[in-house]
Amino acid sequence: MQKLTIGVDIGGTNTSFGIVNRQGTILYTHTIRTQTHDKVEDFISELCREIKSGLNTIAEKFELIGIGIGAPNANYLNGTIEDAANLRWKGKIELSKLVNQHLNAPVFVTNDANAAAIGEKIYGGAKNMNDFIVITLGTGLGSGIVSHGKLLYGHDGFAGELGHTIVEPNGRACGCGRSGCLETYVSATGLVRSVAEQLSQSFTYSVLRDIPFNKITSKDVATAAENGDLVAIHALKKTGRILGEAIANIIAITSPEAIFLFGGLTKAGKILLDEVKYHMDKNILFVYKNKVTLLISQLPDDAAILGASALVWTEFE
Repeated sequence: MQKLTIGVDIGGTNTSFGIVNRQGTILYTHTIRTQTHDKVEDFISELCREIKSGLNTIAEKFELIGIGIGAPNANYLNGTIEDAANLRWKGKIELSKLVNQHLNAPVFVTNDANAAAIGEKIYGGAKNMNDFIVITLGTGLGSGIVSHGKLLYGHDGFAGELGHTIVEPNGRACGCGRSGCLETYVSATGLVRSVAEQLSQSFTYSVLRDIPFNKITSKDVATAAENGDLVAIHALKKTGRILGEAIANIIAITSPEAIFLFGGLTKAGKILLDEVKYHMDKNILFVYKNKVTLLISQLPDDAAILGASALVWTEFE
């Protein structure tokens, strides 16, 4: 009998789930809108109905061993979502309990960056590693730290927030309420902010001046840089420098075998990645030199679903 897991990725706009086997093959996938319901209970009911519908499409006999969920501000220790800024339901949501009421299987919850780290361990480039970090570079910056083969959660379930370490005292305002956090500089949003600052502070020609500020994307910046745009190149190099320095710092604390970069910003190209590597190597403490590898994630486009499903396999293996 085939053993299967469900991987669920709860995003601010859409929620996707997949039925996944141990080899990482997604047998069924479906997406629903996340915030069409006033009550979180109604959202969970819709999600679980769709999951049951998907399970009914599996022809052969199977055993559902568990459901893994990646969600914003998720607490693995409590099975909850706690005060997620980009969800309409505030306070503490008893996510694990709510899902378990509909689906008779164990439910495990973590945040999206931790899910990406576990996905890298089970399905990706970290299969033979026990100490590594995955840094997710999207709208924000997340991180999952694996030590001795286990995710680092800390005493309250929220450890590993590299994106909210301060890299510039009194710097850019962050959504967390503080100033100068890493993700305000190193993320798709941070990159665009760097471009905007340069455009406002100089008269250097840039094709990016032809795009309204609120329409500029990290892809626009990468394309402009590839074509020699000096503003775009400078913004990418600034982003790479700050990330490289931050990685050198986290290496001194965790001594990982590898750092994996994951997410849309990794597609910004060689200019960014070369800068990250250069400043990581330049600033790394001498005892760690030539011991830590900087890698791009090997997870496919469905990484969020795979990462969530991988959470289940780690619980039983």
